[in-house]
Amino acid sequence: MPGLLRGVARTAVIAGTATAVSNRVSRRQAGRWAAQDDQAAAQQQQYAQPPQQPAAPAAAPPIADDMSSKIDQLKELGALKEQGILTEAEFAEQKSRILSA
Repeated sequence: MPGLLRGVARTAVIAGTATAVSNRVSRRQAGRWAAQDDQAAAQQQQYAQPPQQPAAPAAAPPIADDMSSKIDQLKELGALKEQGILTEAEFAEQKSRILSA
């Protein structure tokens, strides 16, 4: 009887291993096919789109708006420092970054 159980157990292990390997191969192949399909769809979409015109350069923001945004950022930074969220070193670092920009 122990020989029969050993044979059944060995067969179950072999079948389980074969199933796991088969599933892994199937998933890998499905992934490859999906990647190929995505690539083919991207190529078709690229050829279907008309050529795009170059974008016009963005106009520089007015200096007054730039200065007011810096002031707003500095006010927010000061509030964070007062609340204890920022240390003195972090405050100084961020302040110099804002002012140099």
